Amino acid sequence: MKSKQQQFVTAFAFVLAAITAAALFDLNRSSAGVGTTAPAAAVSTVASNATGTPKDTAVGVTLVTSADIGLPKPGMKIDPQRTAIVITDPQNDFLSPNGVAWGVVGESVTENGVVEHLGQLFAAAQRLDVPLFVSPHYYFPHDHHWKFEGALEKLMHDIKMFDRRGPLDVKGFEGSGADWLEQYKPYIRGKNVVVTNPHKVYGPESNDLVLQLRKQGIDKVILAGMSANLCTESHMRELIEQGFDVTVVKDATAGAKTPAGDAYQAALANFYYIASAVVTTDEAVQGLEKAIGKSKAE
Repeated sequence: MKSKQQQFVTAFAFVLAAITAAALFDLNRSSAGVGTTAPAAAVSTVASNATGTPKDTAVGVTLVTSADIGLPKPGMKIDPQRTAIVITDPQNDFLSPNGVAWGVVGESVTENGVVEHLGQLFAAAQRLDVPLFVSPHYYFPHDHHWKFEGALEKLMHDIKMFDRRGPLDVKGFEGSGADWLEQYKPYIRGKNVVVTNPHKVYGPESNDLVLQLRKQGIDKVILAGMSANLCTESHMRELIEQGFDVTVVKDATAGAKTPAGDAYQAALANFYYIASAVVTTDEAVQGLEKAIGKSKAE
């Protein structure tokens, strides 16, 4: 008579053999195309075509990374009631040839057409009534008394980047490096725009962006702005940690080029690894237009 242990081993082996045989049977049927039906989720998946142009189906519109990067492409479904655009630092010190950072970021800004592409996003948000949140970067006199700083914090303070006279003092703000690029001002004054408190280092942990998004029921973000590997990437990371679904607009951001490396390329790799989707400005605008048009039709 077999021991209980021997009986268990025999039974386990029998069950394992049965499971393996069943799996092989299903695999053979699937390979032959016999009696297979795609799961409902797969049938209704929203995807993009080979060029990355968003497609709309019965379940909505999504933004999907079009680049072949050897990674999954989860995409971000656009829900007009829950989606917003977030733009970091659309300010003169980054985007104007007169800005203090232009010497290191200007080449990348120009190559990517950032000024024009951010303008497209501002215009689309106003035209389609999409909530748009601006997360600016300001330094006040008391910020210059910090007892320690990182490399770029020290540089920004040394060159007086984004400096203002005080949180309640706008004297000298007009046209300064901390001011908006002139062509964006009509859009930023729009009723669909929220300008948050300033972030102080790179991410939104030090301002009220997350609070403002949640208070408006937003959990999907189309992210753009400056600078790619600093504020833009830091906003992406923190928003994702906070539970937001984030798509990055890759040609509406740029980075510094210094002996340390190409900051935009460094950030782009992380966008691909971390965001739900990485798209162009045209793809983002087309997706919003389709999603909002579809919503209104329903």
